[in-house]
Amino acid sequence: MTHARQQSTHRPAQVVAHRGASDDAPEHTLAAYRKAIEDGADALECDVRLTADGHLVCVHDRRVNRTSNGRGAVSALELSALAALDFGSWKDREESESPDWDPVPGELTSVLTLERLLELVVETRAAGRPLQLAIETKHPTRWAGQVEERLLHLLKQFELDAPPADGPSPVRIMSFSARSLYRVQAAAPALPTVYLMQFVSPRLRDGRLPAGSRIAGPGMRIVRNHPGYIERLHRAGHRVHVWTVNEPEDVQLCVDLGVEAIITNRPKQVLSQLGRS
Repeated sequence: MTHARQQSTHRPAQVVAHRGASDDAPEHTLAAYRKAIEDGADALECDVRLTADGHLVCVHDRRVNRTSNGRGAVSALELSALAALDFGSWKDREESESPDWDPVPGELTSVLTLERLLELVVETRAAGRPLQLAIETKHPTRWAGQVEERLLHLLKQFELDAPPADGPSPVRIMSFSARSLYRVQAAAPALPTVYLMQFVSPRLRDGRLPAGSRIAGPGMRIVRNHPGYIERLHRAGHRVHVWTVNEPEDVQLCVDLGVEAIITNRPKQVLSQLGRS
């Protein structure tokens, strides 16, 4: 099957804002997610970790050292301690120019809870826009299955734990941990699950996915080096969501291969390249 023929059988790729519009705003801040929505992203992506007092927060790294003015592991800190940190000024130091948009100052620096992000998604969907959210559980973790348990509790609280009768699920769960996805599917079988991959396991080269996984999530390096693997995934009946796709040539390759979702730090630029700006 040629790339052109494969592309014609798929809907246009969904554009997913990786940690929000994180090329323009500090990752995982409310400002980054508002910017992504303003830019027209189809979906948002976040990572979640559990604090010492049981709150899910949107932080990628195990420790807060890189993205805040504090130190220590997220799992060893309570939410009140995280709320006292600055999670955005590091981005200002990396930028040589002021942003061409007008963020709310507090939303650029405050730690973001998953609960607040879910509120934003619900608000946006209530306004008539079918925004989706891809949530990645981070592993390994000292909390074992408590991350998934708390996550599913919040989704149920916001009535986001199952797809509506007239459309796709507003939320999907992603992880590099097959065990995490198995836990999610066992507890909430209606939720789509995405198995993230940094490399292709020899036992999965034929396009299979681990039990509990419904969607393949290969990294862009896999797509560049093994485009045939994407075709095998499609032949096996799996959708493919690729991360992290920032360069125009990588976007085009994903389009040519007919992937279903492009996860990017630059949703505005990708949408423009796809003719959707």
